[in-house]
Order: sequence, then structure tokens, then C-alpha cells
Amino acid sequence: MRLLVRFMGFLFAAGTVVFLVGVAAVAGAIWHFSKDLPDYSQLQDYEPPVMTRVHASDGSLLGEYSKERRLYLPIQAVPKLVINAFLAAEDKNFYEHGGIDYSGMARAALLYVQNYGSNRRPQGASTITQQVAKNFLLTNEVSFSRKIKEALLAMRIERAYSKDKILELYLNEIYLGLGAYGIAAASLVYFDKSVNELTIAEASYLASLPKAPAALHPVRNRDRAIERRNYVIDRLLENGWIKQADADKARKEGLNVTNRANGAHTFAGEYFAEEVRRDLFERYGEKKLYEGGLSVRATLDPKVQVMARKTMAAGIVNYDEGQGWRGPVSKLDISGDWGVKLADVKSLSDISPWRMAVVLETSDQSARIGFQPGRELGGAVSKERQTGLIALEGVKWAKSKGRAPTAVSQVLSPGDVIYADPLFKDGSPVEGQYRLRQLPEVSGAMVVMDPWTGRVLAMVGGFSFDQSQFNRATQAYRQPGSSFKPIVYSAALDNGYTPSTQVVDAPIEIDQGQGGGVWRPENFSSGKYQGPTTLRNALRLSLNTVTVRLAQDIGMPLIGEYAKRFGVYDELPNYLSYALGAGETTVMRMVTAYSMIANGGRRVKPTLIDRIQDRYGHTIFKHDARECRGCDAPGGWKNQTEPQLVDRREQVLDAMTAYQMTSMLEGVVQAGTATAVKEVGKPIAGKTGTTNEAKDAWFIGFSPDIVVGIYLGYDKPRPLGRGNAATGGHLAAPIARDFLKLALADKPPVPFKIPAGIKLIRVDAKSGMRVGPGDTGRTIMEAFKPGTAPPDSSYVADADGRTLMPQGVTPDAGSIMRPGTGSLY
Repeated sequence: MRLLVRFMGFLFAAGTVVFLVGVAAVAGAIWHFSKDLPDYSQLQDYEPPVMTRVHASDGSLLGEYSKERRLYLPIQAVPKLVINAFLAAEDKNFYEHGGIDYSGMARAALLYVQNYGSNRRPQGASTITQQVAKNFLLTNEVSFSRKIKEALLAMRIERAYSKDKILELYLNEIYLGLGAYGIAAASLVYFDKSVNELTIAEASYLASLPKAPAALHPVRNRDRAIERRNYVIDRLLENGWIKQADADKARKEGLNVTNRANGAHTFAGEYFAEEVRRDLFERYGEKKLYEGGLSVRATLDPKVQVMARKTMAAGIVNYDEGQGWRGPVSKLDISGDWGVKLADVKSLSDISPWRMAVVLETSDQSARIGFQPGRELGGAVSKERQTGLIALEGVKWAKSKGRAPTAVSQVLSPGDVIYADPLFKDGSPVEGQYRLRQLPEVSGAMVVMDPWTGRVLAMVGGFSFDQSQFNRATQAYRQPGSSFKPIVYSAALDNGYTPSTQVVDAPIEIDQGQGGGVWRPENFSSGKYQGPTTLRNALRLSLNTVTVRLAQDIGMPLIGEYAKRFGVYDELPNYLSYALGAGETTVMRMVTAYSMIANGGRRVKPTLIDRIQDRYGHTIFKHDARECRGCDAPGGWKNQTEPQLVDRREQVLDAMTAYQMTSMLEGVVQAGTATAVKEVGKPIAGKTGTTNEAKDAWFIGFSPDIVVGIYLGYDKPRPLGRGNAATGGHLAAPIARDFLKLALADKPPVPFKIPAGIKLIRVDAKSGMRVGPGDTGRTIMEAFKPGTAPPDSSYVADADGRTLMPQGVTPDAGSIMRPGTGSLY
């Protein structure tokens, strides 16, 4: 008995020593691994990289920019279904344990012993809290030391933060495949839904992804993905979080995912979205753009954008097809499965309804074509093969050497890779028949602006963004030609001239000095001159010699100052040719300048962005800088006076001058070089422009509430043609007409507002002189500033600048003094 007691005492002492040694070892291990633990308090101020989202003016999504596609969602905004799905898949006891699931760890240890030496990856058994510790503070290293650190951090995190905070961090940080981080982004990427719209099956699939998103790809590994999804559904049912009927229904659902695009989400808005991205990059830098979670409200009007894209593309294509057929995109061997081969050919994704196709067989009357098949989410070529016919009517435009084809086989051959779109007759598509298309060589741009605010409502930077990301609306510097003349005329009207002032239209020679030779500017209709001509008629007919004489008289430095004031040029050289639009500028700048004429002379700063908010909803930029006096009414409404908007923008042009210019530009549309636009049937003012050798064709015009600017030309400038067929009035103005017809279709005809001080006087349309009540000739109502009304007789300067006056006539107060001289006009 004594020996037994001694033995038991020995065992107890040994056990105590072992226990104390074990405790000391554990304490030492905890101390060892704890001293190098990351600071978990940083989780409190954690700001994950969040994507920047750009919305159009109607709230529709325009674009998303990110390195990690993530939208941060507070836990209060996460539906209970989604929370339960992730708990069922990852950590069903999350709200009960203290950061470590000991039973799970035991199971993982047992599996590790069983699989030792098999090269299998050990099972983790990490709780959600441990995953937060690993994802935020540690690495993905597979080792015991990392697991120990992970467990220690998990316990500390549990003591420092609430369960909801930990779950919020987890649900927003996890990677769920296809570039999506967090449940909000994954819901959009996989199903194009917000998390509140997810079904049980969809939420369960997302919850199955954290462990191995690549291995559960919805297309490449569809069966495995559905199996794992159904496992999560079973766990939801087992935990009593869904009903049996709901589980049965969810298991039967297919795994239908949406291949959501990464680019612009508003159709036809690619150039606009990219311009906004550049703007944000310049303002805030790369990190803020791609990780800052900015919320941007853009100025784009999606309806106007579609109209602009449609009409601009049609104008470009109409011109290009008029130049004849240049041949197929490429040739393809159509033996075997032509669909797989055609799928590998690069096609443009933003020119719908055009589709790439390959010619399968041809005859005199038709060609059978096969359309490029699509690709599934996993990249595999779709098995569907769609075909159609191109009849002779669909290729009649495809002239070769000026001759129209008499057979389809003259244009197309088997193996030709082409573009085609549905053939229409009487406004309806013909079933199964298509029209041949070709990618245009010519390009151009269009900008549509609100003249009162500078908000860009639409922008077309070329025929196809997928073909070329070069934005011709903002990046292409081209000569505006005669569309620059309103700037010259504005300077003249602001400095003593009137719309009725007569200037001689006649040949002129200018010695350019320093070996520059003699410059002889000519009108478009060379050899035809009008003689004494009013400024209104000179602008209407776009007479170059009159513009040069004006520039000589008022001086190029003054014109340069106006060009800078209007934002057309930063610095204009003092050469008279620049008065005819020889300098280079952009469509955006020209539209901005015309906006200042349209709005009565107020400075306009163009913008594609209305407002920018940071990730917390604080406004960090707002375009509208007007002061609103009385908008902040403390204590609510108490019958105080209504708020007032204070506009402190600079007056860059006299309001009366702006109206005179607008009235003269209306004349250009009504009976001048831009008569194509007259068909709109509403008050429109504008000016065409055609550069030397017809390398660029322009039209800039406006109604009281919208400005549109267009240019057409080759990226490597070359002549668009000869004669009237290659002018701005023939090429650009019809595009503006088609656009304005759509944009103003449901708007009443609103006349331009006449500012205070302007006096309308009936004058002779040709001479600009005042007419009496009984005059039967052609007359117009002309706008004059106070004290500038025309006299009863005209005073004209000849070609050499000498004053010509009717004999016996004495100048009176109504005469216009030539600015800077004593000569009379």
C-alpha cells in the first residue's frame, strides 16, 4: 500500500511537472508568436480598394474603373439570406465561438495525420474571423506558424470588434472570381443584380466560391460548381434557414450567369466614358481613380448620345460607301468548321447591328454568309451557326471603278470576311436578308452641348471605339475653316461694325513680307465676286475676301484676343490666313465657342462631369459654381423670398453682339451655305466650314438650348473630294440636320431671345439700308445696337480701302466709322 501511495505521488508529481512544462511551453509559444503579430487595430480604419463608378445624367451606369472590382457594402445592407448562405458554407457557428472553432481544428488535425505524406494540401478549418486575420494581416503561407498567428489574431479581433463588423470586413474583402472582390461586386459580375435581388440558388453559388473560385467556374467546371452550390443549399436547410420546398426549388435551378462587360455600360458611350476616365485620372491620380470608390455623375444624356452616335455613324458610312467598295476585311479557309476559324478573327464589338460574317458561296443573284459565332463565359466558341443571304440589292452600292455591280459574284467570293447588317425595305427588315457593309476609312467627331452650362450631353469620337480609342472630338486638332469666321465677325460687331455694314467683295493681294510672297485669298467660287456686300450676306455666302478685309481693318491681334477669349486657340499667330480658320483646334473648343454666342455672351467651361462624391458620399467636385442665395433656409419654409441664383461668370461678348451674330448665323441656315439644316423646321443658327483642298468638312450650329458641332475628315488628312460635294454644307450639315431632327422632335419651335437694347429695323436684304413702308423689294428685319441704325444712303469702302460716298451727301450720326480710322463704311 505504501508503495502504491508512493507511486501515485510520483505520478502526480510527474504529471504536475509535465503540465507546468506544457503550460510554460504554450505560454512561451504564445509569447514567441505574439511579439511579431501585425497591429489588428488598423482594421478599424480599413479602407479597401473600391471601384469608381460613373453614372449618366439619368442614373444609368456608364462605366466602372478598378483594379479590384469591389463595392463596399455595410453589413446592415446585406440581406439575411446572403449572410446565412456564407455562414452555412464557411462558419455556421460564427456567432457562437470566440474566434476559433476547436472541434473544426481537431477534425483538420486528424485529417492531416491521415493524409501525412500524400502531398495533399492540409484542410484549414479556419473560422470567418481567422480568414479576416489571414486576408487582412497575414499571408497565404501554408505552415503551422501562420496558423498559430492566425488563431492568436482571431481571438484578439473578436475581443476588439463586434461580430457584425468582422462579418462586414469578410464579405467585402473576399475574392469570388472573375475579378470580383466582395459580395456586392460578385453579385453584379455573375448575375447583373444587386445583392437584394439574389435568389437562394444564386446566393448559395456565391457562398460556395471563397475556397476555390477558379475550380468552381460556372462554365468550365459547371457540374462541380452546381454540386458545391447544392451543398450550400443543403447546409441552409440543415440549419433551418430555408424551407424544404425552397431548397428543392433552388437545387433544380440552372447556373445561369451573365457575362457583364467591364467597359462602358451605356450603349454608344465609350468615347465619353473614356474621356471621363482621363479627366478623373488627371484630377486625382491613378490610386484614387481605381481604388478610391468615387461616385461620378456625368453630364451624358443617353438618349441624346444614341441619336448622336446613330446620325454620325450614318453620315460617315454614307460618305464612305459613296467612294466605292475596297474589298473584304480578310480571307478565310472555309473548309471544315468555318465558325471556329471565324471566331478567331478580331471583330468590332460596338458597331451593332453590324456583324462579322464569312461568305460561304456566291452566285449572280446572291451570296450565302455565315455569321461569327459568340463565345461562352469560359471562352469556348458557341456551337450555334447562323447564316443568311446577301442579294444583289444588298451590294448595289459597292461600286468598283465607278461602276455599279450587276452580279453579287462581282463583289463577293467564298472565304471573304465581311460585315453585314439586316436589309430594310419600307422601314422593315427583310427576313433572312442582309446588306454588305465595309469599315469606313474616313472618320470624324460630334459634340453636343448645353450652351447655358457647358454640360456635354453627347460625344462621338469616331466611328468605333473598339477600332480606335483616339477621341477626335477632343484630341484631333484640325483646321476649322470658315466655321471660325463668326469669331472674326463677333470681334467686328463688338468694335463698331453692324450686320448692314458694307465691305467690298473683290480680289485682294497681300504682301506677306520676308520672302513670303503675295497671298491672293479667293472665295470658294473662284472668280465670282459680289462687290459691295453687307456683313450679313458676306457671312451667309462665306466670302473669304470680305473676312480678310475685316481682319486687316480690326487687326489680327484683336481677333487673336477674341479667339483666346472664346477658347478656340490659346495663341493665334498674326497672319491673315488664320482669320479664315487656318489654325488647328478641336470640335470641343469650337462647340464651346458657339455656346457663348448662343447663351448671350457668357463664358462657358465645358464639362463631362456634374458632380463627384468620395466613398463616404461627400461632394468633392461640383461643376455648377453659381451661388444660391436663400437655398439654405434654417428652420424650414417661413414665407421668405424665393432663392436666387447668382451667376458670376465673365461676359466674354456683349449680349447684343451675341444676338446680332446669332441672327446672322440664322441667315446662313435659311439661305446660305448651311441650307441643309433648314429642313429641321425650327430656329437654328450655324456655320459651315471647308478647309483648303477640302480635307475637313465642318458644321457648328445651335438652337436656343442645344449646340452641335461636327467635322468629317481622314485621320491622315487628304481631300474628301472636289467641288460642292466635298464642302461642310454638303457633308457635315446634313449630319447635323438628321441629329437635330431627332433631338428637337418633341420640342416646340422656340425663337432666339432678343436682349434689351436691340432694335429691329427693316432693311434692304442686299444693301442693308433702311427701307420705307412702301418698299416692295426683298427686305429683312435687322438687329442694331443703340445709335447704329443705318442711314438712308450707303457708304462703301473700295478694294483699296478708299472711301466712296454719293456726291453731295454729308456724313450723319447714323454713319459707321471704320474702327481706328476716319474712313466711313
